[in-house]
Amino acid sequence: MQVPAPFEYERASSVSEAIALRERLGEEARFVAGGHSLLPMMKLRLATPEYLIDINDCTELFYINEEAEEIRIGAMTRHRELLESELLAQHFPIFRDAEQVIADPVVRNRGTLGGSLCQADPSEDLSAVCAALDASCVIASTSGERVVPMGDFHVGPYETAVGPAEMLTEIRLPLRPNGSSAYHKVERRAGDWAVVSAGAAVWMTGDGAIADGRVGLAAVGPNTTNIEPVRQALQGSAPSEDLYEQVGAIAAEHCSPVTDQRGTAEYKTHLAKELTKRALRTAVARVTSTTNGAMTNGAG
Repeated sequence: MQVPAPFEYERASSVSEAIALRERLGEEARFVAGGHSLLPMMKLRLATPEYLIDINDCTELFYINEEAEEIRIGAMTRHRELLESELLAQHFPIFRDAEQVIADPVVRNRGTLGGSLCQADPSEDLSAVCAALDASCVIASTSGERVVPMGDFHVGPYETAVGPAEMLTEIRLPLRPNGSSAYHKVERRAGDWAVVSAGAAVWMTGDGAIADGRVGLAAVGPNTTNIEPVRQALQGSAPSEDLYEQVGAIAAEHCSPVTDQRGTAEYKTHLAKELTKRALRTAVARVTSTTNGAMTNGAG
C-alpha cells in the first residue's frame, strides 16, 4: 500500500491567507487544489512536502471574465468550467478541444487550470494551450503582483517561475481580432496522457495572410510550448499545405521525445509534425468560416 510521508494540513479561506501561510511555512509548503497531480506523487514519495495548504475555499479564484481586451481566468477554475464556458468557446475554441480529451469527468470536476500549469509536466495539455494563446500568468505575493509571460512561466520540467512565497492567481489571454485556434491529440485510450498533442492559434490579416501564429506541443520533451521559429515561419505567410508542411517540420525538429510504452521517439516525432499540421489547418479553417460571416474580436 502506497502512503505519503507525514505532513501537516492547513486550509486557507482567501488568497491573502493562503499566501501568508506559505510565506510563514516556507519552501516545504505546497498548495493543493484538485490534487490529481500532487497527491499521487506524494503517495509514491516523489513529493514530500511538510505542509499542505488547501486552497479550495479561495472562491475569489473561480471565474472566467472578459475585461480590458483580455479573457481573465482565475487559477482555481475547474476543467469542467473551462469545457463548458461559452465565452471561451467563442474566443478560444482550443480550450474546448483540449478539455474534451483531458482525463475523465471525475478529474475534470476537481482539477484546476492553475494546478495544471503549476505542475509543469511536459505532457500536460493546458500548458500547450496557454502557450499557443500567448497567455500571461499573474503571480501574487504579500508584496504585490507580477505578470509573467507563458514563455517564461515554465523554467524546466516540473519547475515554474512561482517562488516559495508566491501563488499563481490568474491567467490572462489577450483578445485579438480575426483569429482562432485548435487542439489535436493522440492518446492510447480515452482520457489518457497524450502520446503527442499539438495546439495552434493563428490571427489573420484582412487580405487572408497570417499576421501571427503560435504552436504548443505536449509529451515530446521540455521547451516545446513556445517554439519561436514556428512563429517566424507563420508571420506574413499565406495559409497553404506547403506552409503547414514547413511548420510541421520545424515543430518536429524542436522535439526531443523518448521511447517508452506509448511509442518510439521516431513515431512521436512524426506525430508532432502531423498534429501541428492538423491544428494549423483547423485553426485557419475556423477563421475562414468566421470571416465568411462577421469577424469577431478575439479567437473565435
